[in-house]
Amino acid sequence: MRKTLFATLLSLASLVTAQTGTCYVPTAENLKSREEFRDMKLGIFLHWGIYSMYAQGEWYLQNAVPDRYEYAKVADAFYPHRFDARKWVRDIKEAGARYICFTTRHHDGFSMWATKQSKYNIVEATPFRRDVLKELAEACREEGIRLHLYYSHLDWMRDDYPMGRTGTKCGKTAATGDWQSYYGFMNRQLTELLTEYGDVGSIWFDGWWDHEEDSVPFDWQLPEQYELIHSLQPACLVGNNHHGAPMPGEDIQIFERDLPGEMTSGFAKEAAEVSRLPLETCQTMNGMWGYKVVDTDYKSTADIIRLLVSTSGKGANLLLNIGPQPNGELPAVARQRLKELGEWTSAYGETIYGTEAGDIKPQKWGVSTRNGDRLYIHVIAPDQVEKDSEGRRVLHLPLTRKVKSVTEFTGGAKVKFGKVRDGITVVLPEDIDAVDYVLVVK
Repeated sequence: MRKTLFATLLSLASLVTAQTGTCYVPTAENLKSREEFRDMKLGIFLHWGIYSMYAQGEWYLQNAVPDRYEYAKVADAFYPHRFDARKWVRDIKEAGARYICFTTRHHDGFSMWATKQSKYNIVEATPFRRDVLKELAEACREEGIRLHLYYSHLDWMRDDYPMGRTGTKCGKTAATGDWQSYYGFMNRQLTELLTEYGDVGSIWFDGWWDHEEDSVPFDWQLPEQYELIHSLQPACLVGNNHHGAPMPGEDIQIFERDLPGEMTSGFAKEAAEVSRLPLETCQTMNGMWGYKVVDTDYKSTADIIRLLVSTSGKGANLLLNIGPQPNGELPAVARQRLKELGEWTSAYGETIYGTEAGDIKPQKWGVSTRNGDRLYIHVIAPDQVEKDSEGRRVLHLPLTRKVKSVTEFTGGAKVKFGKVRDGITVVLPEDIDAVDYVLVVK
């Protein structure tokens, strides 16, 4: 991990707070947690709930079911008898992931822990009667994996949630909305999560966008909610998938299906400004977040590696999603991808873990990452490297620092380089690793 002067950062945070008029000053524990998060680079997202029983993705209630109470009946048959938290965590750890983000409660309102705030949860509403979150938290502690918790701000099931632009087709009415009742319910649940399940790496909010089209701006009372989280666990990071610039009280910036600063998918109407907070890109391993039986279009291991490398080259973490099956197992293809990804991270982890975005901005051919005096050049698209008059692929690296050596990361063979006015040039071998050819520039 990069050495950080937490006292200096804290004073800078206080200065920013004074200049912006906000009242959030992150604690030293929080700043330390931010730096640790920056260095992790790879996490696994787990979208799991009773929606897996329908095998149609996590939005099935919104997309296809006209009666929320009929939808909820599937809980009575939810019995994931093959769920093994330790196997999940070990498979994920083998892939090189440093943290897990688990969906404690998605938009369908079903709680995946033994909450006392509603009987609509995995312990009381299902025959399984096990607190899967507690088992997952224990497994994460045993394996040294940080546990982050997804929590939905919206709810298609509860009457007191003020209806937004979703959840309008499943039998709810806007007349029963009671924000103060619902807000109190959420905060009591968050208190449970932050006091009964050990250290939590982050609370990962989703659903703010449900009211973004309201004629009168909707007040989610986020500052007070964020303050509650930080008071219960000062080191716990707050992130919100609202598809925009960070709001006061947030500790990380999230990009859905996009690299930071880009706008290729997701819900953003315009590219969100990239902040100086720790960054995270969440992306699916196949097409959906929750389990969908017909969704077999998994990304190849090579594509996942390139995605991880590209994300690291932006100075961000990759949160790669898997939708567990209704029987409690991770899909076989997903487990295979984790295994193969782990083989790569075991060999190349040095080039991503603990690094920051490199000196060279992302190019068509790849990216760079830096750790101290080592600059890692990741060539993930060699066909995009320009050729010289002799047909050789020549990599032009604009660098301001003096270059002492260039070597191949695999094997350590020295690579000749030519000095030019604004940096160096390197002639690439004709036959190089098609997944990620890495050079080390000192």
